[in-house]
Amino acid sequence: MKDTISSTFILLLALTIIAAFLALNVSAEIMATTVVTLALIKFWLVAFQFMELKKAHPFWKYLILGFGGLMGIILVILL
Repeated sequence: MKDTISSTFILLLALTIIAAFLALNVSAEIMATTVVTLALIKFWLVAFQFMELKKAHPFWKYLILGFGGLMGIILVILL
């Protein structure tokens, strides 16, 4: 369990560093889509690992996946 939490934390840090690097070196159109995508991946990692949704009822799993997907689509359209 501790190994999974540590690897998830390292993955979250890596995704944050990648987002920061892309924000400095990529055009605005690509940056917005990429940063929103990375934020959604981080949202799902935190939800399933640290909030323990992987052990929850399937309703809550689908709800959080749908919410994240819907927010991601809305943000990509608006940006």
